Amino acid sequence: MAKTVDLDRFDHALLREVQIDNQTPARILAERVGLSQSAVLRRLRRLRAERIITADISIVSPEILGVPVTVHVLVSIDHGSRTFGEFSRKIQARSEVKQASYVTGGADFVLHLQVESMAAYAAFARDVFHDDPNVSEYHTYIAMREVVGSTSKR
Repeated sequence: MAKTVDLDRFDHALLREVQIDNQTPARILAERVGLSQSAVLRRLRRLRAERIITADISIVSPEILGVPVTVHVLVSIDHGSRTFGEFSRKIQARSEVKQASYVTGGADFVLHLQVESMAAYAAFARDVFHDDPNVSEYHTYIAMREVVGSTSKR
């Protein structure tokens, strides 16, 4: 079980701000959350050291990277711990898979993919789903447009 950490209102405010833009200068963060610049820097160091902030990333446009097609796939596989591990390793090795979650409900995995075209997705589906006897079914959902695409809401 994950440890719980006491976060005060300043910590929560800082976390909201850095989720929107982790490049915001400390002096501006200080103004926004009502702390001194040195207090903001101290808190950010602590939040990173305690792994509350786990990464500082940039979100890059899929179109610029040449993978403009977003695909979500619900995958059901035959049950067995070895089967789940094998499938997990297979999807972790694929660059098209940007996110994957083992879930409850009507499917076992939810995959978020970025591909260059529908033909590229068809090749992915053949390699990963059709050629795997442990995949019992999968359902593909092509994103028409992104409605919310942020790590945090303002």
